Parts: sequence; structure tokens; C-alpha cells
Amino acid sequence: MIIVFGSIGLDIVQMVRQLPRPGETVLTGDYVMLPGGKGANQALAAARAGGDVSFAASIGDDDFGQRARSNLAQAGVDLSAVARRSWPTACATISVDSAGENQIVVSSGANLVTTAAQLQADPGDLVLQQMEIPLSEICAGVELAQQQGARSVLNAAPFQAIPAATLAKLNVLIVNEIEAQMLADDLGLGKADLAKVCATVQARFAITVILTLGADGAIAFAPNQSLRAGVLPLQALDTVGAGDAFVGAFVAAMANNTSLADCLRWGSVAGGLACLKSGAQDGAPDRAAIEARQDEINITAF
Repeated sequence: MIIVFGSIGLDIVQMVRQLPRPGETVLTGDYVMLPGGKGANQALAAARAGGDVSFAASIGDDDFGQRARSNLAQAGVDLSAVARRSWPTACATISVDSAGENQIVVSSGANLVTTAAQLQADPGDLVLQQMEIPLSEICAGVELAQQQGARSVLNAAPFQAIPAATLAKLNVLIVNEIEAQMLADDLGLGKADLAKVCATVQARFAITVILTLGADGAIAFAPNQSLRAGVLPLQALDTVGAGDAFVGAFVAAMANNTSLADCLRWGSVAGGLACLKSGAQDGAPDRAAIEARQDEINITAF
């Protein structure tokens, strides 16, 4: 079982010619309202990639909350640990420009009252978290996962300073380039090459570290091996949700106890295919789509 513990909300997505500069108003003709939140995005991506997924989160007693749950319910995600709170459901406003780049502002709402008490894992389960809920609950979730005999994966997005004791309890840490540099700054590693930063974190805390590089693929640092994954040859329409699709599919493969190389393939294909549709959830591919193109991802050791 994959247990995703994290955020859920509704995304309001606007397509613009260019992203606004500070103080600038940009007009656009339309918008769409889509389910979102990094926790929900990754839970959905993991379920579509073939994972058996349960989701622990918080929503408000409002229409946004019902909309935010809709895709998860359709994908067969167990929502019994999604609590209804007095706070409003989280909402994100997302602008996407003509090149597919994005700008995001999140109002956290009920995500701020999500607690680790909602998390129940069994030995052998895989607990996946992000960083859109309070840091204290993230750390408590990692501690609970370890106590309950579950493996723990943290996608440090958006980045918050992670206590060393929490890092040491993880099995896998996933970061992008911005998050890796913020992690380096937090650990006093300075402006070192990000690959070296991740290798240092791997060695210091004895965990697997995944560095995602967008169009340049991903790098994995694990005990006794370092791997680089390529990407699918495609033209991105919308990069929103690509990172979440990577994480969800990576964890779905990990839950099946596949090799690190195959987990990277699974994640890379899902992240690439997610760029072909707008929205953080609609682009997450299903298992058949991932399987059909996984052989196109080149994995090399270095």
C-alpha cells in the first residue's frame, strides 16, 4: 500500500501570453478550475501508474473540497483518511505562459490543520509526503512511518528546512534543482555542484537521493550506485504537474520493489507525458501509457 500524506486543493489555471512581472496586470480570456495540491497530485499519479493508494489530508466543508476530491475518487484512491475541517479548502492560482512555464501562488487553508494523527501505516507500506503541510506534521509523519515499519519518501517541495534527524529516517528524498540548492544552503554546503550536494546528502544520511532536472532528466544517488535517467523526446505544452507525475510514478514502481533504474524510468516517462496536457492532474498518465514508452528512457551509471 502507498499512503500519501499531504496537501489537497483546487487549482485555478490561467493561460497567458507571458507571466506577469512585479506590479504588472496581464489579461487573459479564460480560466479553468482543476483539482490540485501536491499531495493529491502525487496520490493520483501513483494510482494511475498502478499503485494501491490511500490518501490522508484535509479539506473544507465547501464546494472546492468536493471538486478537489473528484479525480482521486475516480482513480480509486482510498479517501477515508481525508478529514473535513472548518478551514476553507486550499486554493492555488496558476499562470502558464506560451512556453509552458508557470507561476503559482497557494493559499493553504485546511492543509494547515492536517495532522500526523491521520496517518496509519502497516509494516511494508510506503509513505509519501511533500511539504505543503506544517513541517511539524511532516516530521511526525516520517517518525510514525518508521515506528510502524513503513518506508518513507519525502518530496521536499516546496522546500522547508528539514531537521537532520528527519532526513536520517527517510528512505528516499526527492528534490529538483531549486530545492537541492536550498537544501545545500540549509546544510551549509554552499554553492557546490548540485550533483555533489546530493551525493553528500546521500552519504551523510545513508538515504537515496533523487535530483530531478526537468528536460535534462534525473540523477539518483543510492548506496553503491549512481544513475542518470534521460527523458522522452517531446515538446512540452504545460510543465505544471510534471514533477508530481514523476514522483507518483516513481513511488508506484518502488512499491512493487522494482530496481532503482526501473523506478527512474517509470518516473521519467510519467513526468514527460504529463507535459502534454494542461493541469496538474489531467496529464498524469496511466500504467499502460508508461509501460508503452519506458524502453525509450536511457539509464546510465556514473
